[in-house]
Amino acid sequence: MALRTAGYTSSGIAKISALTAFLPEFSAVSRLHALRKKPDAVIGWGLKPTSRKARRYAARHRLPYIALEDGFLRSLAPAISGYQPHSLAVDTRGIYYDASRPSDLEMHLNEATFSPVELIEAEQCMALLRRYRLSKYNHAPETTLCHLPASRVLLVDQTAGDASIAYGQANADTFQTMLNAALAQHPDATLWIKTHPDVIAGTKQGHLHTATAHPRCRVIGEDVNPWALFDQVDEVYTVTSQLGFEALIAGKKVHCFGLPFYAGWGLTHDAQPCPRRRQARTLAEVFAAAYLRYCRYANPYTGRPATLRETIALIADQRRQRERCRGHWLACGFSGWKRRFVGDFTGDANSLTHYPKPAMLPASRAPVLAWSSSIEAELSTHAHRQEATLWRMEDGFIRSAGLGVDLTRPLSLVLDRQGIYYDPRQPSDLETLLNTTIFSDDVLTRAQALRQRLVALRLSKYNLSGRNVRHSSFPPNRTCILVPGQVESDASIVTGSPQTSTNSALLKAVRHAWPSAYILYKAHPDVLSGARLGKLDSNASHLYDLDVSHNEIADLLERVDSVHTMSSLTGFEALLRGCAVHTYGLPFYAGWGLTHDAMHCPRRTRPLSLEALVAGTLLLYPHYVDPASGQLCNAETVVTLLESAKNRPSRTQWRQRAYRCYRNLFVGKH
Repeated sequence: MALRTAGYTSSGIAKISALTAFLPEFSAVSRLHALRKKPDAVIGWGLKPTSRKARRYAARHRLPYIALEDGFLRSLAPAISGYQPHSLAVDTRGIYYDASRPSDLEMHLNEATFSPVELIEAEQCMALLRRYRLSKYNHAPETTLCHLPASRVLLVDQTAGDASIAYGQANADTFQTMLNAALAQHPDATLWIKTHPDVIAGTKQGHLHTATAHPRCRVIGEDVNPWALFDQVDEVYTVTSQLGFEALIAGKKVHCFGLPFYAGWGLTHDAQPCPRRRQARTLAEVFAAAYLRYCRYANPYTGRPATLRETIALIADQRRQRERCRGHWLACGFSGWKRRFVGDFTGDANSLTHYPKPAMLPASRAPVLAWSSSIEAELSTHAHRQEATLWRMEDGFIRSAGLGVDLTRPLSLVLDRQGIYYDPRQPSDLETLLNTTIFSDDVLTRAQALRQRLVALRLSKYNLSGRNVRHSSFPPNRTCILVPGQVESDASIVTGSPQTSTNSALLKAVRHAWPSAYILYKAHPDVLSGARLGKLDSNASHLYDLDVSHNEIADLLERVDSVHTMSSLTGFEALLRGCAVHTYGLPFYAGWGLTHDAMHCPRRTRPLSLEALVAGTLLLYPHYVDPASGQLCNAETVVTLLESAKNRPSRTQWRQRAYRCYRNLFVGKH
């Protein structure tokens, strides 16, 4: 009979946001005292002291005890930094770091047969970890240690009290044994010792602190991505650290002096045996057992189950966005409302100091961040004088469930150090990315899946509800063209559509080129809300056949033959749905061989597939943030959040209505 309920005592387990997604075999997971009857199982945090109460309860009531632990690819940063786990190890026999008895992981490696498909998946996932340089935690900077000598030998210290040491059949003396062995085996080498930063800071104790007195030992105390170390060493010595297994993935020779989960299978040079571990296993088999079978994955922002590939993609995207903005920045001219969230999009490795006006900025070469449409000559002059990079910020392409003009917090923004995507007069980071990036197969696969999901869920930039179109409204024997209106003062028109710059002019050009077409016109939502300029001329009504301003954009794109636009994002959304697109300006998606263009950009020289355009535009260029935690996430996560939001009823809040009145009366429609 399947297990149905599980109870726990740990307050830490109660804080796991995706706990039910990690434990789908249970219909209810709750604190023991909250359950009305005895549970089918008890869960606890490994063999930690906090799990003693749960283990005693399980033993007393003769219930199975299920041990949880952080998975081998946990999160961007540790729990102490506020990051939820993306993966958990779930063990019904023991726990992976306890070599004194069997665990589910050890059982898999002793008894399981791995299919060719599973081993291919393991090889591909290891390749992804190598490509994105991911570890258990991924907050450390990518630092190149140029001072490492040619000895290329690394010893891994661990903090005193680490449970994996004692349970891995080791103790403090084992570290001295490891050091002596490394010195003897490399008599002419300088040994580099990676110690925990907390040991250097004095908040914790390590085991190899006395090694600094040896003339051939050097300590690496800074927090650094392990892959930066793997780049410069050939051999790694460890007691029980997971870093040893990551070194195997990196192709290094690994010496184990304790019994971590990956020792005893023929992959490592082991100082002590484990008689229970009877099989010789390949690296792919150990990885498949540990990362594919033993660990479970969930998205902590959506609360939904995930795969290892999806977890790799999410953490890799978080890390890329975080590292892009690492350091101290200055921000200028942001409104009080935007100040509440812009810092989230630069990540928690960034400190952002706000200044109201350019004249108040200090003399500094620190990067300067400003909203793209608010940048004035004074700010550009300041950045140039200080030799500081001026970064522009703007709404992303999958923005929110509501209008920015209504103060709806964005889920995505873009940051650009060259220009901005809607201004073709100069290069932008997006244009450079699309021109030069070699898109890997995994990114193109993600882009294809994301495009299909956006279409299936009928998502767009603002995801506003609207009426569906009656198919009988369109004549069957005429070409059906959708013309999306835009805010005429929008910077994308001012900079990118100099020849056709008003909605009336666009309709006139389309009607002239397609006199017999059935033309649909959809006004921009901000214009409909009364906040922005873009109303048609009084005599423009004869230029189109049907006003679809209140109809849902996704529904329209499924039914028309083509979209004609100056520079609207609707053109990009039409491409996602396989619709023909004609551009009269130079939007970011024009010039790559996917659209019919009235203008030409000589810098855009590379034909792109639709998947490559989607990958650059939606996966790699924007920054995404989960609004609940304020943490960086990725496009797929935001789509899931929007899917959930779209299924909830929404209405305009009183604050939004009040702001519309204020803007219309005092700010003006611009």
